[in-house]
Amino acid sequence: MKAPFYNQNGEKAKEVVLPKDVFGLEAKPELIHQAVVAQQANQRLARASTKDRSEVSGGGRKPWRQKGTGRARHGSIRSPLWVGGGVTFGPTRERNFNQKLNRRMARRALEGTLAGKAKDGQIIIIENFKLDHPKTKKVATIIDKISLDGTVLLVIDMKDDVTKMAARNISRLIVAKMDQLTALNVLKCRYLLITEGALSELKAKFSKS
Repeated sequence: MKAPFYNQNGEKAKEVVLPKDVFGLEAKPELIHQAVVAQQANQRLARASTKDRSEVSGGGRKPWRQKGTGRARHGSIRSPLWVGGGVTFGPTRERNFNQKLNRRMARRALEGTLAGKAKDGQIIIIENFKLDHPKTKKVATIIDKISLDGTVLLVIDMKDDVTKMAARNISRLIVAKMDQLTALNVLKCRYLLITEGALSELKAKFSKS
């Protein structure tokens, strides 16, 4: 299985053979689905929150005496039965949506998504970026020359603030380090633009595993 190799000028230089240990494994849709759902759940925040009767203000005294009024007995206006009272079984910020996903399952799911991208011809290898200044125009020109007509995930092998700053104004381009790759962010983008350094690290990582 091969992928095109481009230089920093956006020109196709050659084709490289993709390592079978990384891109040649069988994809398991059920495992990929489970990994994506777990990763989405782990990113979810409990934003909705309601107050129960212990958090609602007021209700310091009994609204009326227990007997003799002809009305139903009540102990506090903070009761969920009252308008403006506490909410029963409402959402709270203590909710935890995290799902457990062990490392082996996450790795196998990532392998499956990478294999699918390789099979569909959506993986491009590029020469390591060497930008002196964070110029968005330079990165945008490279993307346009390669003719990538969808969202792109640029995978780099090391922390590179210059490249990240140059790419952050391109809405369809996401930059991620090699160790940040997950099944979720691979599937979010149509194309994978992998630097040669990141490809070497991927090969070393997956050959060990």
